[in-house]
Amino acid sequence: MAKQNTLKDKAVAVIGAGWAGCAAACELAEQGAQVSLFETSRILGGRARGFAIQDRQLDNGQHILLGAYKDSLRLMRKVGVDTDRALLKLPLQMVYPEREDGMSFIAPGLPAPAHLLFALVRAKGLAFEDKLALARFSSTARWMGWQLHQDCSVTELLERFDQTPRLCRLMWNPLCIAALNTAPEKASAQVFLNVLRDSLGASRASSDMLIPRVDLSALFPEQAAAFIRQKGGQVLLAQTVNAIDQDAQGKWQLRLKQDTENTSITSYDAVILATDFANANRLLGTLPASEPTSRSANQTTVMQYEAITTCYLQYAEKLRLLRPMLALLDSPSEKKWGQYVFDRGQLRSDQAGLLAVVVSVSVQACELDQAELAADIARQLAQSLDMPELAQPLWFKCISEKRATFSCAPGLIRPENRTAYTGLYLAGDYTKGDYPATIEGAVRSGVAASIAVQSDFKLA
Repeated sequence: MAKQNTLKDKAVAVIGAGWAGCAAACELAEQGAQVSLFETSRILGGRARGFAIQDRQLDNGQHILLGAYKDSLRLMRKVGVDTDRALLKLPLQMVYPEREDGMSFIAPGLPAPAHLLFALVRAKGLAFEDKLALARFSSTARWMGWQLHQDCSVTELLERFDQTPRLCRLMWNPLCIAALNTAPEKASAQVFLNVLRDSLGASRASSDMLIPRVDLSALFPEQAAAFIRQKGGQVLLAQTVNAIDQDAQGKWQLRLKQDTENTSITSYDAVILATDFANANRLLGTLPASEPTSRSANQTTVMQYEAITTCYLQYAEKLRLLRPMLALLDSPSEKKWGQYVFDRGQLRSDQAGLLAVVVSVSVQACELDQAELAADIARQLAQSLDMPELAQPLWFKCISEKRATFSCAPGLIRPENRTAYTGLYLAGDYTKGDYPATIEGAVRSGVAASIAVQSDFKLA
């Protein structure tokens, strides 16, 4: 961003303290704005947050970041996070248990694109035709500049690139589901290519997989809140904004569910709605209709939700998997729900014996009783890992985010950061951008909203 203090004495309210809201608030506070960050919950982080349960510090969902997440990593470092300590860095990999399938694809520590070439040559469990198809996909996508003339589904893209059924099953489909949380047959091929472009198609470090060693709230939002306060802003938890109003002078007021004496600024020069799109629609619905101006974009859009479930299973502390993360072959018809398993004990010493199993696009899993789902996943782990003892966990907890992400469909029209109202902006992973509903997508949107605020004040 440009020169500091360009927003000096400007009051900006940011509604929603998820990753997008925290990113926007940090950038604005650094530019000298008087920032007020409002959050309905008492926990920072939105849909990527930590929480305590039965003496365990867990996340509402197990996440992986990528080395390509430049803005997320930059902001973490800006607010004082030691990313080398807070994140476990693994080379790009897709490794299945030996008993389940035996495929192993691990990129070595070589410069790009040699790391992918060597990973492909040394990959186990792939036939020559699978490796040839993977090489063809990579080279053709690079030649195309990772850009499609017209968006289509990921399944259609893989068919056009003549990818083998085995490679789709073991590599492309799981990567699509992990990155977009949308089934390949209805996921945007262009957005999928965007993610591959910034990871597989960039430097070796960009393809690194980064697994948090601390809970997600501590990874950035809590440090961001401290940074905002240090810059003279305020972070107001357990404060629900019921409505927003704009007066004749263009100033913004917030109507809170419960007014607080701690809110020193009641009138704002700008407001950023950093909630999910349903709450953004709700708050926009409290405003009078407005004709879009030449610099405004569509207000909101109708989107479908996708769910993510994380099942935590506690075993004896001596339990340890061969790797911190393994891929799993899911088969809902066989009650095999898990797609990835993480050994949390290899991430932090106080969680020895705790496994986290991720189920993306998990509508069916969400409909099950927690005990039934946990039992199904425990049986799956026991079979796939050839470890019978995993069938009987000591403790379990299933966490489902039914509105974890938007469904990233081909050609989906996503709203701009600017709205039809002067001084009112949107921030969130659902806004217009290259990325799907990821942490980086949210952070990039928050940064973009803060830049729009600064730019508009310059023009005013």
